[in-house]
Amino acid sequence: MPHTLAPGTALTVQDVADLIDHALLKPELTPAEVEAACRELAQDRIWSVCVRPSDVRLALAAVDGSPTRVCTVIGFPHGTTSTAAKIAESNQAIADGATELDMVLNIGRLRGGDLEAVKQDIAAVVQVGHAAGALVKVIFETALLDDEQKAAACRASEEAGADFVKTSTGFAGGGATLPDVRLMRANISDAVQVKASGGVRDIDTLLAMVAEGVTRIGTSSTQALLAGARDREQAGTLVVPDSGHGAGEAGADGAADSDGY
Repeated sequence: MPHTLAPGTALTVQDVADLIDHALLKPELTPAEVEAACRELAQDRIWSVCVRPSDVRLALAAVDGSPTRVCTVIGFPHGTTSTAAKIAESNQAIADGATELDMVLNIGRLRGGDLEAVKQDIAAVVQVGHAAGALVKVIFETALLDDEQKAAACRASEEAGADFVKTSTGFAGGGATLPDVRLMRANISDAVQVKASGGVRDIDTLLAMVAEGVTRIGTSSTQALLAGARDREQAGTLVVPDSGHGAGEAGADGAADSDGY
Protein backbone atom coordinates (compact mmCIF):
# COMPACT_ATOMS: atom_id res chain seq x y z
CA MET A 1 0.00 0.00 0.00
CA PRO A 2 1.36 3.48 -0.85
CA HIS A 3 2.26 5.97 1.85
CA THR A 4 -0.86 8.05 1.14
CA LEU A 5 -4.15 7.21 -0.56
CA ALA A 6 -5.77 9.74 -2.86
CA PRO A 7 -9.36 10.88 -2.31
CA GLY A 8 -11.75 8.74 -4.32
CA THR A 9 -9.60 5.61 -4.01
CA ALA A 10 -11.84 2.56 -3.70
CA LEU A 11 -10.75 0.16 -0.96
CA THR A 12 -11.45 -3.49 -0.23
CA VAL A 13 -11.99 -5.11 3.15
CA GLN A 14 -8.49 -6.55 2.82
CA ASP A 15 -7.12 -3.05 2.23
CA VAL A 16 -8.66 -2.03 5.57
CA ALA A 17 -7.26 -5.14 7.26
CA ASP A 18 -3.84 -4.17 5.90
CA LEU A 19 -4.07 -0.88 7.80
CA ILE A 20 -4.60 -2.46 11.20
CA ASP A 21 -2.17 -3.09 14.05
CA HIS A 22 -4.41 -4.69 16.67
CA ALA A 23 -3.28 -3.81 20.21
CA LEU A 24 -3.06 -6.49 22.89
CA LEU A 25 -1.30 -4.40 25.51
CA LYS A 26 -3.45 -4.45 28.64
CA PRO A 27 -1.23 -5.52 31.53
CA GLU A 28 -3.76 -8.00 32.88
CA LEU A 29 -4.08 -10.09 29.70
CA THR A 30 -3.16 -13.73 30.33
CA PRO A 31 -1.05 -15.73 27.87
CA ALA A 32 -4.13 -17.77 26.95
CA GLU A 33 -6.10 -14.62 26.19
CA VAL A 34 -3.32 -13.20 24.03
CA GLU A 35 -2.92 -16.46 22.14
CA ALA A 36 -6.65 -16.82 21.49
CA ALA A 37 -6.93 -13.24 20.27
CA CYS A 38 -3.93 -13.62 17.95
CA ARG A 39 -5.38 -16.78 16.41
CA GLU A 40 -8.69 -15.06 15.76
CA LEU A 41 -7.09 -11.93 14.34
CA ALA A 42 -4.86 -13.98 12.05
CA GLN A 43 -7.99 -15.40 10.46
CA ASP A 44 -8.95 -11.83 9.50
CA ARG A 45 -5.52 -11.39 7.87
CA ILE A 46 -4.89 -8.05 9.55
CA TRP A 47 -1.48 -6.46 9.11
CA SER A 48 -0.19 -7.12 12.61
CA VAL A 49 -0.90 -7.94 16.21
CA CYS A 50 0.86 -5.50 18.53
CA VAL A 51 1.70 -7.36 21.73
CA ARG A 52 3.68 -6.83 24.91
CA PRO A 53 7.39 -7.73 24.57
CA SER A 54 7.01 -10.85 26.69
CA ASP A 55 4.31 -12.12 24.32
CA VAL A 56 6.20 -11.90 21.03
CA ARG A 57 7.11 -15.58 20.77
CA LEU A 58 3.64 -16.65 21.83
CA ALA A 59 2.05 -14.35 19.24
CA LEU A 60 4.39 -15.52 16.51
CA ALA A 61 3.33 -19.12 17.06
CA ALA A 62 -0.35 -18.12 17.18
CA VAL A 63 -0.29 -16.35 13.79
CA ASP A 64 1.85 -19.00 12.08
CA GLY A 65 0.58 -19.80 8.59
CA SER A 66 -1.11 -16.42 8.14
CA PRO A 67 0.22 -13.16 6.66
CA THR A 68 -0.35 -11.39 10.00
CA ARG A 69 2.87 -10.03 11.46
CA VAL A 70 3.98 -9.50 15.04
CA CYS A 71 4.67 -6.00 16.30
CA THR A 72 5.77 -5.06 19.80
CA VAL A 73 6.38 -1.97 21.89
CA ILE A 74 9.65 -0.52 23.18
CA GLY A 75 10.00 1.76 26.21
CA PHE A 76 6.25 1.48 26.64
CA PRO A 77 4.21 3.31 27.75
CA HIS A 78 6.20 6.26 29.14
CA GLY A 79 9.34 6.35 26.98
CA THR A 80 11.51 7.07 30.01
CA THR A 81 13.70 3.97 30.01
CA SER A 82 17.32 4.55 29.09
CA THR A 83 18.49 4.27 25.51
CA ALA A 84 20.56 1.24 26.53
CA ALA A 85 17.42 -0.42 27.87
CA LYS A 86 15.54 0.37 24.67
CA ILE A 87 18.37 -1.14 22.62
CA ALA A 88 18.32 -4.31 24.74
CA GLU A 89 14.54 -4.53 24.53
CA SER A 90 14.68 -4.08 20.75
CA ASN A 91 17.33 -6.75 20.31
CA GLN A 92 15.28 -9.19 22.38
CA ALA A 93 12.12 -8.40 20.44
CA ILE A 94 13.88 -9.02 17.13
CA ALA A 95 15.36 -12.27 18.41
CA ASP A 96 11.88 -13.38 19.50
CA GLY A 97 10.46 -12.71 16.03
CA ALA A 98 8.99 -9.20 15.99
CA THR A 99 9.16 -7.47 12.62
CA GLU A 100 7.87 -4.05 13.74
CA LEU A 101 8.93 -1.99 16.76
CA ASP A 102 6.73 0.78 18.16
CA MET A 103 8.97 2.82 20.46
CA VAL A 104 7.94 5.64 22.77
CA LEU A 105 10.23 8.62 22.45
CA ASN A 106 11.54 10.27 25.59
CA ILE A 107 8.62 12.59 26.27
CA GLY A 108 10.27 14.51 29.10
CA ARG A 109 13.39 15.21 27.04
CA LEU A 110 11.21 16.40 24.16
CA ARG A 111 9.18 18.73 26.38
CA GLY A 112 12.41 19.95 27.94
CA GLY A 113 13.78 20.93 24.54
CA ASP A 114 16.63 18.40 24.32
CA LEU A 115 15.91 17.38 20.75
CA GLU A 116 19.36 15.91 20.18
CA ALA A 117 18.83 13.43 23.02
CA VAL A 118 15.40 12.56 21.59
CA LYS A 119 16.85 12.00 18.14
CA GLN A 120 19.74 9.86 19.36
CA ASP A 121 17.36 7.73 21.43
CA ILE A 122 15.21 7.09 18.35
CA ALA A 123 18.23 6.49 16.12
CA ALA A 124 19.54 3.78 18.45
CA VAL A 125 16.32 1.78 18.12
CA VAL A 126 16.15 2.44 14.38
CA GLN A 127 19.66 1.03 13.99
CA VAL A 128 18.65 -2.21 15.71
CA GLY A 129 15.37 -2.49 13.83
CA HIS A 130 16.71 -1.72 10.38
CA ALA A 131 19.67 -4.05 10.77
CA ALA A 132 17.10 -6.85 11.11
CA GLY A 133 14.76 -5.54 8.41
CA ALA A 134 12.17 -4.40 10.96
CA LEU A 135 10.09 -1.25 10.73
CA VAL A 136 10.33 1.33 13.52
CA LYS A 137 7.44 3.56 14.54
CA VAL A 138 7.94 6.45 16.95
CA ILE A 139 5.15 7.15 19.45
CA PHE A 140 4.82 10.82 20.43
CA GLU A 141 2.03 10.80 23.05
CA THR A 142 0.37 13.79 21.41
CA ALA A 143 -1.99 14.39 24.35
CA LEU A 144 1.02 15.59 26.36
CA LEU A 145 2.52 17.86 23.68
CA ASP A 146 1.81 21.20 22.10
CA ASP A 147 1.88 21.66 18.32
CA GLU A 148 5.45 22.97 18.29
CA GLN A 149 6.63 19.91 20.20
CA LYS A 150 4.73 17.58 17.87
CA ALA A 151 6.37 19.20 14.85
CA ALA A 152 9.79 18.93 16.51
CA ALA A 153 9.14 15.25 17.21
CA CYS A 154 8.33 14.73 13.54
CA ARG A 155 11.62 16.27 12.48
CA ALA A 156 13.64 14.32 15.04
CA SER A 157 11.99 11.05 14.02
CA GLU A 158 12.65 11.55 10.34
CA GLU A 159 16.24 12.66 10.92
CA ALA A 160 16.76 9.53 13.04
CA GLY A 161 15.53 7.32 10.20
CA ALA A 162 12.16 6.21 11.57
CA ASP A 163 9.63 4.62 9.23
CA PHE A 164 6.50 5.95 10.95
CA VAL A 165 5.44 8.64 13.36
CA LYS A 166 2.59 7.61 15.65
CA THR A 167 0.19 9.61 17.77
CA SER A 168 -0.30 7.84 21.06
CA THR A 169 0.09 4.95 23.44
CA GLY A 170 -3.47 5.40 24.62
CA PHE A 171 -2.27 5.26 28.22
CA ALA A 172 -2.02 9.03 28.70
CA GLY A 173 -5.68 9.99 28.51
CA GLY A 174 -5.84 10.74 24.82
CA GLY A 175 -5.54 9.25 21.35
CA ALA A 176 -5.48 10.21 17.71
CA THR A 177 -7.25 13.31 16.43
CA LEU A 178 -7.65 14.54 12.88
CA PRO A 179 -5.82 17.83 13.58
CA ASP A 180 -2.88 15.93 15.06
CA VAL A 181 -2.46 13.52 12.16
CA ARG A 182 -2.84 16.42 9.73
CA LEU A 183 -0.07 18.30 11.56
CA MET A 184 2.17 15.22 11.60
CA ARG A 185 1.68 14.56 7.90
CA ALA A 186 2.57 18.19 7.16
CA ASN A 187 5.84 17.98 9.12
CA ILE A 188 7.36 14.85 7.55
CA SER A 189 8.38 13.96 4.04
CA ASP A 190 6.74 11.31 1.90
CA ALA A 191 9.43 8.87 3.08
CA VAL A 192 7.77 8.65 6.53
CA GLN A 193 4.30 7.30 7.26
CA VAL A 194 1.72 8.19 9.93
CA LYS A 195 0.06 5.79 12.36
CA ALA A 196 -3.06 6.89 14.24
CA SER A 197 -3.64 5.11 17.55
CA GLY A 198 -6.46 5.56 20.03
CA GLY A 199 -10.09 6.34 19.37
CA VAL A 200 -10.45 4.86 15.87
CA ARG A 201 -13.45 2.63 16.48
CA ASP A 202 -15.62 2.93 13.36
CA ILE A 203 -15.08 2.83 9.62
CA ASP A 204 -16.01 6.48 9.04
CA THR A 205 -13.30 7.63 11.44
CA LEU A 206 -10.78 5.26 9.86
CA LEU A 207 -11.54 6.63 6.40
CA ALA A 208 -11.28 10.22 7.67
CA MET A 209 -7.84 9.37 9.08
CA VAL A 210 -6.77 7.82 5.78
CA ALA A 211 -7.92 10.98 3.99
CA GLU A 212 -5.42 12.93 6.11
CA GLY A 213 -2.54 10.66 5.10
CA VAL A 214 -2.68 7.94 7.77
CA THR A 215 -1.53 4.53 6.53
CA ARG A 216 -1.65 2.50 9.74
CA ILE A 217 -4.25 2.30 12.49
CA GLY A 218 -3.58 1.14 16.05
CA THR A 219 -6.83 -0.14 17.52
CA SER A 220 -8.58 -2.71 19.64
CA SER A 221 -11.78 -2.28 17.59
CA THR A 222 -10.73 -4.48 14.69
CA GLN A 223 -13.96 -6.45 14.44
CA ALA A 224 -16.09 -3.29 14.32
CA LEU A 225 -13.82 -1.75 11.69
CA LEU A 226 -13.90 -4.83 9.48
CA ALA A 227 -17.66 -5.19 9.85
CA GLY A 228 -18.10 -1.58 8.81
CA ALA A 229 -15.73 -2.10 5.88
CA ARG A 230 -17.75 -5.09 4.69
CA ASP A 231 -20.97 -3.09 4.81
CA ARG A 232 -19.40 -0.17 2.96
CA GLU A 233 -17.79 -2.42 0.34
CA GLN A 234 -21.13 -4.09 -0.38
CA ALA A 235 -22.73 -0.67 -0.73
CA GLY A 236 -19.93 0.54 -2.99
CA THR A 237 -18.98 3.32 -0.56
CA LEU A 238 -15.69 2.04 0.86
CA VAL A 239 -13.88 4.99 -0.65
CA VAL A 240 -11.28 7.44 0.69
CA PRO A 241 -13.09 10.77 1.24
CA ASP A 242 -11.73 14.22 0.61
CA SER A 243 -9.60 15.67 3.39
CA GLY A 244 -11.81 17.26 6.03
CA HIS A 245 -14.79 15.12 5.08
CA GLY A 246 -16.01 11.70 6.17
CA ALA A 247 -16.10 11.55 9.97
CA GLY A 248 -15.44 15.29 10.25
CA GLU A 249 -13.37 16.98 12.91
CA ALA A 250 -15.43 15.46 15.70
CA GLY A 251 -15.33 11.94 14.26
CA ALA A 252 -12.12 11.01 16.03
CA ASP A 253 -12.43 12.20 19.59
CA GLY A 254 -8.99 11.06 20.61
CA ALA A 255 -10.29 8.88 23.43
CA ALA A 256 -8.21 5.77 23.81
CA ASP A 257 -9.61 2.27 23.50
CA SER A 258 -9.76 0.12 26.60
CA ASP A 259 -6.41 -1.54 26.06
CA GLY A 260 -4.41 1.54 25.22
CA TYR A 261 -5.39 1.94 21.58
